[in-house]
Amino acid sequence: MIRLSFRRLVAPVLLLGALFAALPAAAIEVKEVTSPGGITAWLVEEHDIPFTALEIRFRGGTSLDAPGKRGAINLMTATLEEGSGDYDSQGFAAAQQALAAGFSFDVDDDALSVSARMLSDNRDKAVELLRGALTDPHFDQASLDRVRGQVLSILAANARDPQAIAAEAFRKAAFGTHPYGSDPNGTVESVKALTREDMFDARARVMTRDRMVVSAVGDITPEELGPMLDRLLGALPATGAPMPPKAGVALKPGTTVIPFEGPQSIVLFGQRGLALDDPDYFPAMVFNQILGAGGFSSRLMDELREKRGLTYGISTALVPMDLAATWQGGFATSNENAAEAIGLVKQEWARAATGTVTDDELKNAKTYLTGAYPLRFDGNGRIAAILAGMQLNHLPIDYIRTRNARIEAVTRDDIARMAKRVIQADGLDFIVVGQPKGL
Repeated sequence: MIRLSFRRLVAPVLLLGALFAALPAAAIEVKEVTSPGGITAWLVEEHDIPFTALEIRFRGGTSLDAPGKRGAINLMTATLEEGSGDYDSQGFAAAQQALAAGFSFDVDDDALSVSARMLSDNRDKAVELLRGALTDPHFDQASLDRVRGQVLSILAANARDPQAIAAEAFRKAAFGTHPYGSDPNGTVESVKALTREDMFDARARVMTRDRMVVSAVGDITPEELGPMLDRLLGALPATGAPMPPKAGVALKPGTTVIPFEGPQSIVLFGQRGLALDDPDYFPAMVFNQILGAGGFSSRLMDELREKRGLTYGISTALVPMDLAATWQGGFATSNENAAEAIGLVKQEWARAATGTVTDDELKNAKTYLTGAYPLRFDGNGRIAAILAGMQLNHLPIDYIRTRNARIEAVTRDDIARMAKRVIQADGLDFIVVGQPKGL
């Protein structure tokens, strides 16, 4: 299945990945905590297990790369755990293990993420270790060169991967010269040119208090959390680089074929989407479930796989990023079937633009979306990540409690109104990587 997100580097495996307290969504009570130093965080207390998950996000992510330094924030993020304070790279890893703590650092187009898992007995020492990584990273040359080599290996692999080639072409087609329009890993040339000084500059651009959101879940009280946040984050710079402008979505009706030897064609397609705060976002979410996100029950899967056997799977997704929104889809098919499959997608997209859905389609989509949502809250770390994402997306603190009611409230008329306004009957832009016949 085609991956529709734009994330690139995989975060390290957490040492405490198996230690969690599962909470039903309805029982989650979110409190807003403000530290003595003015840092705001969302907290869910859960004292059954002596363990706390902490999630920190810095808005802007790789979109804040300096001109001519593409890939700097990605490389910097991957090097944060390579030593700080009195620890070199191996010492930092050994200290985490000794404390039974787990830290991971990740970045995408919109946010740099710091995830921490720590036992209550070792919390103070774990916080001090993490503080060093955030406020006093070494970025020593040997570690930098080693991580740079890993990024260059990713770039080399992507250049031979038809899915990565398609994703990169889709980026460029959608967003042009905006930072969204290029690989956050950078290019071979830009990554090779990055220096140790560039790492410090990249950190100063994105890891600042003015673009930070924080969440904590577990065995910690508001009185303990506030001072801890000041110790951990209070020394970060107050402000960073300005956010880039909104990205216009430049997708246009048509098909672009990128030749690639092999038996299959990789197909990505899309059009403009909806921002999360659009009043029609929930109708679009429900309709997307009917159209392409519902697995074997979706229209596109039924037409392309079940009826004709043209693909193993096809899916669609709403992709609302901070600075632009798209409605995307993707599938793989044999070169011989590519033209027929694309024709069927166009046909179903034109049908979707009418906004017509049956009572059964609406009921089944709502049942899945509301029933699957509580399953996301299967541990302290997952809940902390959800709370941080809610803050980044400017969702209200009671969203967990109200989200399913908003889905249940969607009517057939809402979907029809949304579809006629948003879905472009003949507006899909297709990127095809392969040797498709008949295109």
